[in-house]
Formats: sequence, structure tokens, C-alpha cells
Amino acid sequence: MGNDKNNAVWVGFDLGATKMLAKVYNGGFNELGRNKSKTRSNQGMDAGLQRIVECIRKALDAGGVPDGNVAGIGVGSPGPLDLDKGVLLSPPNLGWDNAPLKKTLEKAFKCPAVVLNDVDAGVYGEYRQGAGRKARCVVGVFPGTGIGGGCVYEGRIIRGGNKSCFEIGHCRVLPDGPLCGCGRRGCLEAVANRLAIAAAASAAAYRGEAPYLLAQAGTDIAKIRSSVLAASIKAGDKAVERIVRMAASWIGVGISSAVNLMNPDVVVLGGGLVEAMPDIFREEVERAAREHVMPEFEKDFKVAVAELGDDAVAIGAAAWAREILTSK
Repeated sequence: MGNDKNNAVWVGFDLGATKMLAKVYNGGFNELGRNKSKTRSNQGMDAGLQRIVECIRKALDAGGVPDGNVAGIGVGSPGPLDLDKGVLLSPPNLGWDNAPLKKTLEKAFKCPAVVLNDVDAGVYGEYRQGAGRKARCVVGVFPGTGIGGGCVYEGRIIRGGNKSCFEIGHCRVLPDGPLCGCGRRGCLEAVANRLAIAAAASAAAYRGEAPYLLAQAGTDIAKIRSSVLAASIKAGDKAVERIVRMAASWIGVGISSAVNLMNPDVVVLGGGLVEAMPDIFREEVERAAREHVMPEFEKDFKVAVAELGDDAVAIGAAAWAREILTSK
């Protein structure tokens, strides 16, 4: 169908550890069709890649778009990735090794495909159609099981040589702090991700300081999800609120380093924790970030909650594919 921005059809795909989402857009980025499916990574890499193809094909069917009318496909995927080859190297939550995603999609749909980090895709989506619209520079931070970061500068996603970067979750904020999953100590992720919050909240429940949380989830960290933490705070568990606010303030400290480096117009906060407790996270992140940035930058940025929700990655992946493929 060619690479005409106004007439082409684009596909955005969000590859998650447990679910996948495909969305189809026309040149004006109006949605034509969508399809959601379970990832089922335990079935193996080949079966997983085939499920991705099937999910996209069903989205195209829903939009009445033949395979041959697709100008390009963008995929937001967890890393680590070989961005140039479009290969998923060894994403820990999928259990695949060297998955040839770009090659698989290009063979199946006879069009070019672009693979990028899922957080980068989400931040780019917010830059194009969400909380970061029209900004010169957007920094995005998405706390959850990990703490992902991304940055769009003058319309381009910042990346390394062949890898995604902006790993704000692995900035050191607490010397000799707790061990992080990356093997270092004191990373932002180790003190402020959902598991760190859940562990502290579990201890508070055990001590009798969070009666609602204890009644709803006991002390089982696996059951202390973002929605449960939000409900606990709403029910009056002050200890849980203090824990969440402390974690959010650590995120603000980490973001202050990004502000000092990039001087963004907008810092966008997203992910499950922020969606469940948007006011707490925005307030604490903004307060801590402004306290720790250079005085000259203190008033240069705003902190905003992401607007696109679960659609951010698919929107951003499709928009980035269009940007890359039509600029060649």
C-alpha cells in the first residue's frame, strides 16, 4: 500500500508477559480494529510467535483490512532486545531466547516491522496522543514490578547503540541499599517498585498497623497488588499510605537526576501503581523531584499522569513504526 502517511494502515502491538494487544489504525490514526489475547509464553517460543501473528490477523479482520494493505507494524516488547534485528534476546517474563520477531512478522504480513522496548513505546504514545502532546522533551517513568523509563527528545526516542536505554529504575538512589534484581545494590527499583512496597506493607500488616490490608490479603506479598494497596489506603490504613508515599518520593529523587540531565517539559507517570493511586504518586513524585533538581530547573517541568492507559504501548509502537518507516 506504500508509505503514504495519510493513506496507509498501521498496526501497533503490545507484547506483555501475560497478554497481548493488537490495534489497527488508518493514516489519521483512527482505530479500525483491535484484538486482545493471552500470551501463554509457557507454550514455547514458536507457539508464542504464532499467537502474535494470529492476534494481529484477527485485529486486521476486525478492521476489514487485508494483510497486503498494511504499511508497517510496530511492536512494543519487554527487553532485552536487539533493536536493529528485531530480536527478543532473553525477556525474563517470556522465557524465550533469540526470538526473531521482526523476521516472523515481515514474512507473515509482507510489510516492514519495527521492534522497540515496551516502555519506550508507551512514552512515545503519550508524546503523540497523551499527557506529553507537543512537548519538546518527555521523560516517562512507569513503576510496577520493575520501574521502566523512557525519553522522547524532539520527536525521537532516545536509545543506545543497538539497545533501549534510559533505565531509570537502575539509577542508584541509596548507597549500600537493598539488593536489586540487576545484581547491584540501592537501585531505585529495589526501594520503590511494587514488590518493595508490598513487602513493607506486608510487614505493617503483620505488626497490626494495617488492619484492612491484613483482612484482605494477609501477609502474602503475591496478593498485595496495586488495587489492594489503593483500597487499603482508602479504608484508612495510614501505615500503607506512608509506605506508598515514601516509595513515590524515592521515584521523585530518581526523576530529579533525569530532569537535571534532560530538562524535560513533561514527566509522565504511568503503570499499574500510578493508575491505582494517581494523586499520591503525582504529589509525592513532584514534591521530591522539585526538592532535588538544580534550582534553575525547578519550575521548568510539570508532572502528569499518563492518559492512554493500556493502549499506550500499541499506539506508540504504531506511531513509531510510521515515523521510522516513512522517514527513510
